[in-house]
Amino acid sequence: MRIAKVGWFIIARGVIGAAAGFLLSRFPGFHLGGYVLMVLGVAFALFAAYFFRDPERPLPQDPLKIYSPGDGRVLSVEKEGPGDAITIRIFLSIFNVHIQRAPCTGTVKDAQYFHGGFRAAMAKEARQNERCVIHLAPEGRDCVLVVEQIAGLIARRIECWVGVGDRLAAGERYGLIRFGSQAALTIPGGTYVRVVPGDRVQAGITPIAEWIS
Repeated sequence: MRIAKVGWFIIARGVIGAAAGFLLSRFPGFHLGGYVLMVLGVAFALFAAYFFRDPERPLPQDPLKIYSPGDGRVLSVEKEGPGDAITIRIFLSIFNVHIQRAPCTGTVKDAQYFHGGFRAAMAKEARQNERCVIHLAPEGRDCVLVVEQIAGLIARRIECWVGVGDRLAAGERYGLIRFGSQAALTIPGGTYVRVVPGDRVQAGITPIAEWIS
């Protein structure tokens, strides 16, 4: 199983803790404490390896479909502002893959980081949480998709690996959020939404909308 690069640094902390616990357990009077530290270190390293897993996925080839930017459960599908744009919000639990992928092929027109709160990612208040917002111009379309990486109550580190001018292929990795979080996608009118709240989706695999024309 492939592991995201940043995950190896987190895993190493668990391994170091486990090694320190093993050495400590060799000294009289520190057996119990050493064993506890060793077990906790191993457990932490295993959890980090699971959380930062980054499975290989084939890039989708259908240009008429718009794919989920994240793994998780659809929280809401609704109009959140003026116009006919629709926002699809996806909750990522600590058990989901946390790599974000491009919903379609296009060029990054803008990428901004906004500081904010750290409310629970499944709550409506999370819309004002700390987040990274990307404006993606789909190839062959005269519009812009808004893709958001949103921090949660526990997730406080957002990594965005792309910048203005970068071209992304549909399903290509573009970032990661550490621990429970939310991914959101705002699509313009002229699209057909294929998901409803409660649906389970996978980044770069599940088509959540498609172009009508």
